[in-house]
Amino acid sequence: MSTRPNVNELLEAGFGMGGERLAALDLVDTEMLVPDPTIDLLAPDGQFDKWWALQAGRLPEGPIPDAAATRRIRAAVREVLDAHLAARKPQPTAIEDLNAASASAPQSVRLSADGQLEVRYHPEYGGNAKLAAIARETIELLADAEQLALLRRCANPECSMVFLAEHKRRQWCVGSICGNRTRVARHYEKTRKHS
Repeated sequence: MSTRPNVNELLEAGFGMGGERLAALDLVDTEMLVPDPTIDLLAPDGQFDKWWALQAGRLPEGPIPDAAATRRIRAAVREVLDAHLAARKPQPTAIEDLNAASASAPQSVRLSADGQLEVRYHPEYGGNAKLAAIARETIELLADAEQLALLRRCANPECSMVFLAEHKRRQWCVGSICGNRTRVARHYEKTRKHS
């Protein structure tokens, strides 16, 4: 559970996101909140299964969760991250949903034959291991002040994507998309004023 999709794989598949370190962030970024109405990138035919297939290398094995459960955990993750970014308390129901999803497929820590730490999910007790892993990632992020300090929203005012800024200068979800759009818009404004 460590291979994350890269930005090119996600873009080619129709997802305008950056292949973030956490699957939870990639899931949140499948809903574009700025356009009115919002755009659910999981809604078009085939996109739901395609997104889960792209995330398979970093999530536990098991069945793909149903669409309603996926959207519910996505909303909970979005709420707690937005609350942090806005310096407000998250809705209690979002925290309850995260905790419930995490607990629904219990986990145990194991030592692999090569001495690596592994987390094993136990869906045999109910729940969905993929959603439990996403909930766990979110909970661990919220509990880690150092990592949480890296959480950012894209600097493009027409984008709602969130990411972990592993470099201080990172401002955009995907530099080649939002960063480029912002630079082009700035250039246009400068040249328009001087015309």
